[in-house]
Amino acid sequence: MSGSMAQAFAQNFLGHSPRWYKATIVGFLILNAVVLFSVGPVAAGWLLVIEFIFTLAMALKCYPLMPGGLLLIEALLLKMTSPQALYDELVHNFPVILLLMFMVAGIYFMKDLLLFLFSRLLLGVRSKAVLALMFCFLSAFLSAFLDALTVTAVIISAAVGFYSVYHRVASGNDPRQDSEFADDRNLPKLHHDDLEQFRAFLRSLLMHGAVGTALGGVCTLVGEPQNLLIGHEMGWHFGEFFQKVAPVSLPVLAAGLITCVLLEKLRWFGYGTLLPDNVRAVLANYAAEDNADRTARQRAALLVQGAAALILIGCLALHIAEVGLIGLMVIVLITAFTGITDEHRLGSAFKDAMPFTALLVVFFAVVAVIHDQQLFAPLIEWVLALPVEQQPGMLFIANGVLSAISDNVFVATIYITEVKQAFLAGHMSREHFETLAIAINTGTNLPSVATPNGQAAFLFLLTSAIAPLVRLSYGRMVWMALPYTFVMGLLGWYAVSYWL
Repeated sequence: MSGSMAQAFAQNFLGHSPRWYKATIVGFLILNAVVLFSVGPVAAGWLLVIEFIFTLAMALKCYPLMPGGLLLIEALLLKMTSPQALYDELVHNFPVILLLMFMVAGIYFMKDLLLFLFSRLLLGVRSKAVLALMFCFLSAFLSAFLDALTVTAVIISAAVGFYSVYHRVASGNDPRQDSEFADDRNLPKLHHDDLEQFRAFLRSLLMHGAVGTALGGVCTLVGEPQNLLIGHEMGWHFGEFFQKVAPVSLPVLAAGLITCVLLEKLRWFGYGTLLPDNVRAVLANYAAEDNADRTARQRAALLVQGAAALILIGCLALHIAEVGLIGLMVIVLITAFTGITDEHRLGSAFKDAMPFTALLVVFFAVVAVIHDQQLFAPLIEWVLALPVEQQPGMLFIANGVLSAISDNVFVATIYITEVKQAFLAGHMSREHFETLAIAINTGTNLPSVATPNGQAAFLFLLTSAIAPLVRLSYGRMVWMALPYTFVMGLLGWYAVSYWL
């Protein structure tokens, strides 16, 4: 009896994850305590960061919330951070949590409009390079004024819509009825090659769009949370911020867009896959039937969604309220005027965002450990001890490396605080202070595309519903982001070092 119970517990632990993965997580939990008491909290802190990145990398084996959550519960028990420090971190990042709770659900209620608009874009533009460029540029433009997570949510919603339509049609189901589209067992073998090609096609567009959010987000005061923080510390308004970072942000934007086209033309790093003709035919037939069969109520619903989208863009551009509250307003407007009144349909909108919201809380616990153990302090002190002419370039690199493994908002907060204290103490001129502020801003925005945990939008994409459907793993995201990381990082470093 005891043996069968032990076996049951072993099978239940992390569910269907491979046995080697379960053993690895158990090993991590044991190793953390050993390292903490034998080597010290700093070594244990860095080990925890590496282990959490491992859980993100293995997201397709097991959703990172469970193994990552176990690691952070242990960190709390071992007093590597405290519940109060975690709570303070959550309060500081509450706008991001609020955004995920309500804005992603708001985008869910716009899915009919998004499918309508993106299907025309997808079917109307035959050139893959032009289509990729449009995805990247539109993501960059929107992210300069809106939140990158909101833009990413729009792209994800459209991609899920396209994938579900084709998968349901290929499986012999009605694309307008809810049915399983994550399981390929009912898909005839003759459609498998087209599906694999379609997955590669969607992967490339999703990555171009995600990178676009970083290219645009670095340009303006409202593009990323750390931009607002740095702008506030420097006393820069919208136009002044844009002007200050333009010598770095605009050349990198141009280079990023050129990289997008070259990757599609050269078909390197997993890019360049075309939309299969059979898939195009299915999507075209679906769009044509949808147009022909659309009722007056459905047309009215599209108009309501369109009006809500315009209100959303206007409110976000003017920043009349926190992004999450604007998302809640969008939910109320669309549901009230499109006949959605039952709790079940309302609840469906929240199921995609809530797992990631919970994971983000665990991520902020990692950030709390980094803060409490002062893991970044030696690097900050080293950079500020360098000769003045070397500091901007090295600060850019240091911010980029740390942002790729941590939270870029947290990294920016730590660095701008330390640099401002040095300025107020009279250790640098105002001009040099501004140069370092630009290096911090661009360093946390550009090289951080190297890994999914470097940018919230990338992490959201990795853990979203679309990632397992199109086989977008952590390693594949790193590989596909590599050329962008190289171009954006190298050019950004050069511009910070020599053009400011």
